Amino acid sequence: MSGKLKIMVVDDDTNIAELISLYLNKEGYETKEVYNGREALNTFPIYAPHLVLLDLMLPEVDGYQVCREIRQSSSVPIIMLTAKGEVFDKVLGLELGADDYIVKPFDARELVARVKAVLRRYENRDSVSSKQIVFPNITINQSTYIVTYHGKDLELPPKEFELLNFLAQHPNQVFTREQLLDKIWGYEFMGDTRTVDVHIKRIREKMPYDDVWSIKTVWGVGYKFEVK
Repeated sequence: MSGKLKIMVVDDDTNIAELISLYLNKEGYETKEVYNGREALNTFPIYAPHLVLLDLMLPEVDGYQVCREIRQSSSVPIIMLTAKGEVFDKVLGLELGADDYIVKPFDARELVARVKAVLRRYENRDSVSSKQIVFPNITINQSTYIVTYHGKDLELPPKEFELLNFLAQHPNQVFTREQLLDKIWGYEFMGDTRTVDVHIKRIREKMPYDDVWSIKTVWGVGYKFEVK
């Protein structure tokens, strides 16, 4: 990515949206404020942001549905903003394709740090040399972030791709959930190990066939990319 990065801020509270934009503008980001879910869906393909900050409780179309519809056509990073701190809300957001979540009220410095961390991981796609990991019926292209599975291209959201790619780089090696959180989400991430479980579940759902490789659960420990 080059030039000023664009962030779409979606929140029905105009004061919060303006405050978020203020902090992000100071960090050199371009922002566009949107105040309801329907407007967010209409604006997204036109504005083409590099990241979306998405509140859950929106008028017209809620944040869950906005996330779901964006994910049908784009793998752009999404950070959910929510006043709901319950585990259910966090897990549902991650299952729909969000890359991170921040619970309100939040510290502005934390928000900026999260945005930078997510964009940094997303931008790394452009700096990875053209390299592929190949196993029977699956090819993981590290330069395009595209997984070809049984002849079909899957454009996974960044976190799903990075998790699959990391495990496939270390076949038959077991990693704890804590290790995967550190490797994929980084030390800035404030979530818990359930985040890993959610992303593994989503990857498995997209790869239903029985192959000589699979992402195996090692009970009481974590996960591994098992190759028979």
